[in-house]
Amino acid sequence: MAVYLEKFVLPNKEKEEELIVRRMSYNGGAFGYIDNLYPCGLFSEKELSEIDFSGITIFYGGNGSGKSTLLNLIANKLCLKRTAPYNTSELFNSFVESCKFRLGYDDEGDEYRDVPQKSSIITSDDIFDYMLTARENNQEVSEETRELHDDVYGRLKYGKTIRLGGIEDYEDVRLQVLARKKSLSRRQFLYKVAGKEVKLNSNGETALDYFDTKLHDNSLYCLDEPENSLSPKYQKELVEIISKKARYGGCQFIIATHSPFVLSLSGAKIYDLDTTPVNLKNWWELENTKTYFDFFEENRHLFKKQ
Repeated sequence: MAVYLEKFVLPNKEKEEELIVRRMSYNGGAFGYIDNLYPCGLFSEKELSEIDFSGITIFYGGNGSGKSTLLNLIANKLCLKRTAPYNTSELFNSFVESCKFRLGYDDEGDEYRDVPQKSSIITSDDIFDYMLTARENNQEVSEETRELHDDVYGRLKYGKTIRLGGIEDYEDVRLQVLARKKSLSRRQFLYKVAGKEVKLNSNGETALDYFDTKLHDNSLYCLDEPENSLSPKYQKELVEIISKKARYGGCQFIIATHSPFVLSLSGAKIYDLDTTPVNLKNWWELENTKTYFDFFEENRHLFKKQ
């Protein structure tokens, strides 16, 4: 597995205090007011200062644990491409500037000079926007198709009779005969000619199409809760996509998730942000997955093989 980013170092508590004092001074001297200290205090309180990466690294934790913040800090520090906006604060940029990182090494043993050009951060908002755009485009195509065939129907039914002069006229004559049938309504004609409206894929299928389109080989990707909008079935398919890209496509993934399926990615290094200090854990040791296990264990008698 490729490792383009090897280490990321967060500012310690002393450095955070320095950032706060500097911003207070900028806002009005010793009594300067800071509206929001975020992200200061978020990771120093968890005693998290350094993150070492593997081919797949996962940040696990509940809402407010800082997993999405970590992705944004990394993405901003590395200048990764992004589409969706992110939550920020007046201290965010100076916090990013205080972060440090070390890149990995290529197959020849030379340190990378930069992360791959197509590297990016992908959030659940990106996926939702993609699905919305796809549906809007699909609807436009469907409406244009209906309007086109509506116009064709009017010309064929009420226009000049088409004469069969050769084989090239056959299709037009056939459609006119169809349109002038008394037993066939306009709606039935459009259905026969245009077919059903353009088929819209499910949210899960569309989301997987998004990943198929956006994940290029030999790149670094930060994925923020990629399981959103995906059923368990499609989450398993996403895991397969990520696994193949990491193993055979030269991709490195840094993922924020609480999905048991994504957490179970083979070989993933998992940081449990719900613990202080933050610890590395196996996916089956995490509270979220143990809760699922306990639930199904309690109801094991209901799951009988047919």
